[in-house]
This record gives sequence, structure tokens and C-alpha cells, in this order.
Amino acid sequence: MRNPYSVSRWVGLSVLLAAPAVLLVGLGLASGELSLNNALLIGLPSLVLYGVFAWWHTRTVRRALHRAEGILGDESRPPSSWDAWTMLGELDATVERLRRHLESEKGQVALQSTTADAILNALPDPILVLDAQRRIARANHAARKLFGNDAMGQDLSAALRHPTALEAADEVLAGRSGLVAADFALPTAEGRGFTLRVAALPLAGSSEAGQSLAGEGGVAAVLALHDVTALQKAERMRADFVANASHELRTPLASLVGFIETLLGPARDDEEARIRFLGIMRDQAARMARLINDLLSLSQIEMREHDRPSDAVALAPVLRDIAAGLQPQAQAKGIKINLELDAAAPSALGARDELIQVFQNLIDNAVKYGRPQTVVTVTLHRLDDETVEVAVRDQGEGIPKQHLPRLTERFYRVDSARSREMGGTGLGLAIVKHIVSRHRGRLVIDSEMGQGSVFMIRLPVSGRNNSPNAVTNPAPGGPASPP
Repeated sequence: MRNPYSVSRWVGLSVLLAAPAVLLVGLGLASGELSLNNALLIGLPSLVLYGVFAWWHTRTVRRALHRAEGILGDESRPPSSWDAWTMLGELDATVERLRRHLESEKGQVALQSTTADAILNALPDPILVLDAQRRIARANHAARKLFGNDAMGQDLSAALRHPTALEAADEVLAGRSGLVAADFALPTAEGRGFTLRVAALPLAGSSEAGQSLAGEGGVAAVLALHDVTALQKAERMRADFVANASHELRTPLASLVGFIETLLGPARDDEEARIRFLGIMRDQAARMARLINDLLSLSQIEMREHDRPSDAVALAPVLRDIAAGLQPQAQAKGIKINLELDAAAPSALGARDELIQVFQNLIDNAVKYGRPQTVVTVTLHRLDDETVEVAVRDQGEGIPKQHLPRLTERFYRVDSARSREMGGTGLGLAIVKHIVSRHRGRLVIDSEMGQGSVFMIRLPVSGRNNSPNAVTNPAPGGPASPP
């Protein structure tokens, strides 16, 4: 016993246990049935046994109370008035406090686990938690969407076979590094690129408590993936844009400089050459002006792309005005512009000036690239309760299927020489795509070699469900949709 409080309990319990025996022996002595020697022979061993039992009981209960107090985190116990010697009531009260404490801790652990799951699932990036054997112990929604639910409990290689990712995980799990970062690309048709971070978890294998909480095998590392495909694509597009824009401007600018030097030099007094050169210079200057105007227009549209227009635009008058304005160009090639406009077609939700730009571009392209003595057909009709469709069909040479997904890229041309000859900047369909995207519409392109092409614009109907999500918005920079 380490203190008087424990000694007094031991002595008190010994007396309490021995009292009946002492009473019986006393009665035996008083009645003469027991001699003093016999009483001592019976009483003394009994007292020793009661004392030993009281010592063992007090020591055991005291040890249990001490351990419970260590778990509860305090040294205070509720007083017991009726069993100060047996300590059973005190032990019962402490066990009850311990039960409540464990239930509270269990609730907190469950809450923390639920919160951790909610946080992980809310993250847009795939997150995997690995145990010490490189098995996938946990995965958030983004990871399960990327790798599937079957990957749970499997080795990391079952979900992610790239050597860079496996080597990074092995390095962290082996304890050679606490954090490894790397870049890699998945061998898919889209060529998706990722940045990878693998970090060791201090809980795994670092302490007895950590091993206990982590379970057999131990959670050892967390692996995070960040999809940089869009970023890499945007960087490539930016580099291509700068290169293409520089090239498009360099060619007419070099032509202008050359003609100016010629006019200042050998052709200074040549009237015929001066007139011819000035005509060429005017065309090159107009080409640069068109390119700059298209670049400015595209930049303005991109800045407003997330601001959805809300006006009701009657499409039939717009299409008639555009067709009338292009009649001289069409007649010069013997092309007839045929309008098939449904009088019952509803108005579209949009911005009139931008929709004029879209249909002007498409009908102008149909006239430019259509074969002479053919027909360009423009149709307007209601596609469904929420969508109105305008289709522009030409009878040109057609576009090879492999070029269709890239037609809306900046400066992309199927036939660069022919496009420049006809005054194209390579930005027209890119402008069309971004305007349609701003209208929450859809651009659909189809073409058959030798038969011609059709460009379909599908726009939300005015007066229907005009929330921003009423019509699917194509991803900016994505290819045109197939029919």
C-alpha cells in the first residue's frame, strides 16, 4: 500500500471480513464450547486469510481504478459513502464514467471519420490512401471515378500501372523519402497528363498507437493526382496561337515591306507596276486588318463567354437579311441560296449581333467553298421543346473526317493556300464555336467527301427553361460535336 488511504481501506476491509468469525469464536468461548487454545487455533489463521484476501482485493481494485483514471484523464473519483472499505461502489461508478467516456470517444472518432470522408470526396483531384503493403485502403469519389470501385483493397498497380507512380509510392513506403512529386501521362487516346504527389503519413508504423488505429498493415502513404491535361492543352494552344498569329501577320507584312522597297527603288517611275503593286498592297493590308479584327472579336467573345445572353432573337429575319447581303457573291459563282425557314420556329435565346456573326460566317463559307452552279441550303426548324436548329448545307468538295474535330481550332485550315486565297483568317469557326458556347448551344458538323458539308447550330428556345444549365455547354476549346 502506497498511502494511508489505501492502508486504512485494507485494514477496514480485513476487520469487516473477520468480524463474523470473531463473533462466532467469542460465542464459543463464552459458552465454553471452545477452549482458548482452540479459539486461537481457529481464529488466527482465519484472520491471516481475511487479511491476505483484503490486501489482494484492495490492491486489485485500486489498480483498476488507477488505470481507469488514466484513461479518463483525471485523478478525481466520486465519493462512496456506503462502501468505503469494499470500494465496489466506487469501482462501479468509475466503470460507468469510463463507459460514457468511451461512447463519447467513439462518437468523436465516427464524426472525424465521416468528416474526413466528406472532405476527401469533396476534393476534385483523385486521392488514394495506401497501406504499408501498397494496397489501396481508401479512395475518394474522384479516384473511384477514374480507377473504378474494383481497385479498393488491391495493389496500387491494379489501378495505376505507370512506373513513375509505382516508383514514387515504393520510395515513400520504404521510408527513403517523406514526399515525392513527379509528372507522368496515362497512355490513353486523350493522352491525359498528371502531376503526382506521394506523402508519408506519420500515423503509419511510427508508434504503437498509430499501428493500432491504422489496423493490420498500417496506413502508410497518401497519393494525390492533379489532372493537368487542360493546362497542358491550353499551353500548347497558346504557343500555337502565338506562332500562327505571328506567321499570319508576318507574311502580309513582309509582302508590304517588299513592295514598298520596290516602289521606292526600281519601280519608282513604272506607272503600271506601281498600280499593280498598290493593288496587292491594299489586299495584304486588308488581310491584316481582317486578322486583327477577328483576333479582337475572338478575345471579346472569350471574355464574355460565361455571361449568357438573355434576349429573344427571331432567327428567320436574321437569316433572310444575311442571305440577301451575300446574293452578289453567290450569283458571281452561280450559286443559289435556298432558304427553308419554318414559320412556326420559335425565337432563340441570344444576342442578335453575335448570332448574325455566326450565320454570316457559316453562309459566307458555304458560298466560298461550294462548287459553282450548286445550291446552298439554309434551314430553320424547331428540334424539340427546348431547342431550335439552323443548318447550313453546301455542295462543295467535302471535308475529310479526320479534320472535323479540329475545324474550330484557331488558324486550323484543311487547305491553307485555298483559305488564304479566299481571304480567310483561320479564325471564323473558332469565333462561331465560342459564340455558340456563350449561348449554351451546340455546334454540330458533318461532311461527306464529294457531297458537301452541313453545319448545324442548336440554340436554346427563348421563354423555356432559361437557367444556365438548360442546354449543355460544350467545353471551351473542345472539338465540334458529331451529329
